[in-house]
Amino acid sequence: MKTLTQPALLKDKCYINGEWHSAASGKTEDIMNPATGEVITAVPFMDDTEALKAIEHAAAAQIGWRSELAKTRSAILRRWFELVMANQDDLALILSSEQGKPFGEAKGEIAYAASFIEWFGEEGKRIYGDIIPENIPGTRMTVRKEPIGVTVAITPWNFPAAMITRKAGPALAAGCTMIIKPAPQTPLTAFALVALAEEAGVPAGVLQVITGDSIAIGEVFCESKTVRKLSFTGSTGVGKILMRQSADNIKKLSLELGGNAPFIVFDDANVNAAVAGAVVAKFRNNGQTCVCPNRFYVQSGIHDEFVEKLAAEVDKLKIGNGMEEGVDLGPLIDEKAHESVLKLILDAKEKGAVQATKRDLVTNKRAPFISPVVLTNADDSMQLCSKEIFGPVAPVYKFETIDEAIAVSNDTDAGLAAYLYTQSINTYTKVSEGLEYGIVAVNTGAFSTEVAPFGGVKESGLGREGSMYGIEDYLEIKYVCLGGLS
Repeated sequence: MKTLTQPALLKDKCYINGEWHSAASGKTEDIMNPATGEVITAVPFMDDTEALKAIEHAAAAQIGWRSELAKTRSAILRRWFELVMANQDDLALILSSEQGKPFGEAKGEIAYAASFIEWFGEEGKRIYGDIIPENIPGTRMTVRKEPIGVTVAITPWNFPAAMITRKAGPALAAGCTMIIKPAPQTPLTAFALVALAEEAGVPAGVLQVITGDSIAIGEVFCESKTVRKLSFTGSTGVGKILMRQSADNIKKLSLELGGNAPFIVFDDANVNAAVAGAVVAKFRNNGQTCVCPNRFYVQSGIHDEFVEKLAAEVDKLKIGNGMEEGVDLGPLIDEKAHESVLKLILDAKEKGAVQATKRDLVTNKRAPFISPVVLTNADDSMQLCSKEIFGPVAPVYKFETIDEAIAVSNDTDAGLAAYLYTQSINTYTKVSEGLEYGIVAVNTGAFSTEVAPFGGVKESGLGREGSMYGIEDYLEIKYVCLGGLS
């Protein structure tokens, strides 16, 4: 890895109760650079015992943190935001090295991550209650919003910075403590962010990070009655497991799960704009996002033009190590991901899909690089129609009518994000209202921002993150009825 301006940000220990710890067992696991296969460092492999200790420290710290003035918590979060932005290049270097995305894209993620700290630092000062007009003589009725208590965040490898701050920002702003369990592939970004939170003045026990046995630690978090809220971003399958494990103590959950996003292009759309939006939406982070378009539905009148132009743009994308100049797409996260994406492509081709892009599929067999692909003649017999691809593959399906586009788009258990391109206000209205998704992007391939709610419906999850709504999941509503007044 290249030299950091602040080498102390590259941590190799967990942060528990204000101190950096190795695993009690001495066990570690290697963190690899997916672009080179090189070991960056090794991190602690902790177990359920250490997770329980982190919960105890979080509960102890909760008492003082919830009692702090919202203004005080806001000032600390503001300082954390400033430190993240001051160390943006170093954080991006760590992120790119362990995750694989191009440095410029990693730098953008750091800024995006910082935006949640800034936003929720301000929102924490605006947690208002209510006065209810009394309907019983001699009473006064008020509503307070109070921090839910100890919280946990289990975060993914595809956005190892933003998925932490999108959870920790509202938790800390609301007066909650939080324990972070980052993905095993990308813990170094989490360590660096928490180191900066410590420097910003976040008290011991308020924000902790633990790595190790994901199954054992996850069970402890779910089964603990002390942990009152769990936020998870990841696969639908794991989300269901966490939900079942949390059921016995009625834990509050935020689940941001898998997607199967449609990208619908109507005959009246600006084709060039739709192609540009498709490249942004599909190939960001090498297609490894839950909101990447999984199915491209293009109306028959412009189908051929769209495919030709999209394939030409995709063939221009440069593949390589994310630290190299001009690279657009880094590697997939690991060999398992590479095998999964390749299997979906080969299945589609065996069932009649035609590759519109010109490059060979595999660009480097020594690391999980794969060429971005546009496939035509796709149909619902292919696995990639129903399974989340999580890679740089754009299957294109032809459709005829608006009603058909809505029906095929909704024919999935997922409901996170959807995209549509049209110049007709009538089409926009009918389709955006007819789509069963938590997010609908119209004539744009980029919609993520800290000020808007992010989340899905159906099996894509529960709750919303970001925006004024995001802090509500870290609060409980308390109704107080004062009687005996004359």
